[in-house]
Amino acid sequence: MSLNDESKIYLEDFKTYLIVEKNFSKNTARAYYSDILSYLLWLNDSTCINVNYSKIREYLYYIQKFDYKKTTLARKIASIRTFYKYLYREKVVDSNPASNLKAPKRPKPLPKFLTTEEIDKIISGIKIDTPSGYRNRAILELLWTTGMRVSELSGINFGDLNLENNEITVFGKGAKERIVLITDKAKKYLEGYINTARPLVAKGFNLNTITDDTPVFINNTGFRLQTKTIRNVINDIVKNIKLPKHVTPHMFRHSFATHLIEHGADLRVVQELLGHASISNTQIYTHVSTKHLQEVFEQTHPRA
Repeated sequence: MSLNDESKIYLEDFKTYLIVEKNFSKNTARAYYSDILSYLLWLNDSTCINVNYSKIREYLYYIQKFDYKKTTLARKIASIRTFYKYLYREKVVDSNPASNLKAPKRPKPLPKFLTTEEIDKIISGIKIDTPSGYRNRAILELLWTTGMRVSELSGINFGDLNLENNEITVFGKGAKERIVLITDKAKKYLEGYINTARPLVAKGFNLNTITDDTPVFINNTGFRLQTKTIRNVINDIVKNIKLPKHVTPHMFRHSFATHLIEHGADLRVVQELLGHASISNTQIYTHVSTKHLQEVFEQTHPRA
C-alpha cells in the first residue's frame, strides 16, 4: 500500500481544514487524519476522487475484520463523511459519495459521578503545606464547584477572572465562551493560590509580568499547567486516600451536574453552566439522578 502524490495533498489540506476551519481539538484532528490516511492507503494507487458509494462500503466491510469498537467505527465513518464533504465543498469531486453513510448507533452509558462524601474525601486528602499542594486544592475546588472541563481550567488566563463578582470566563469546545460561577470557598483558595502559592510554585524561575494573557495555573517551571498533570494529580490523591474508584477530572463535571439536578436545579440553568449546545446533552444527567434515587430507595426502603 502506498499513498500517491495527489492523495498526500488532499490529506494535508484536509488536516488544515480540521484545525483551522472546523476548530477541532488536536486529538480529534489527529484521529480524523489517521482515519483518512488508513483509508487512502487502502485505496493504494487509486484516486479518492473517482470513488463511489460502493467503494466506500467495500472499505468499511474490509475494516470489520479488525473488530473495532462501535465508537471507533462511528468515528471512522464520520471521518470519511467529513473528508468527502470537504472535497465536495472545494469542488474537487462532483458529488459526495459518502453523504448516505450511516454510522452505527453509539452506546450511551450513563456518566460516572462521585458522591459528595467521595469528593470531600478527595479534596480533604490534598496536602496544602506546599505551593503545589495549595495550587492543587484550588484546582479541585474549581473543578467541583464550577463543572468546567479540565481543558477549560488549564486555559484560564488572568484576564478571564472577575473575582469581585465570583465569575470566570472560560472557552469550551469550538472556542465557545461562557461564564462560570464560583463559590466563596473556591474563590478563597484561588485567591490564596494567586497571592501566595503561585509565585512559589516555580521558585527559581523568572515569572513574566502578569498580563491578561498570563496563565493562572502554572507548573514548577512557570509554564501553563497541562491537563495531563492535573489528571496525574488526581490519580495520586485517589491512590493516597485508597479510594476504590478510578477518578478522572471529567467525573467532577459529571458530579457537579448530577448533584445540581438532584437538588432541583432547572435543566436549562445546568445546560448554561455546562456550556452544552443542546439540552439533550444535559438531559442524560436526569437519568443519572433517577438511577441514583432508585438505588437509594432499594437500599433504604424496608419493603424494597
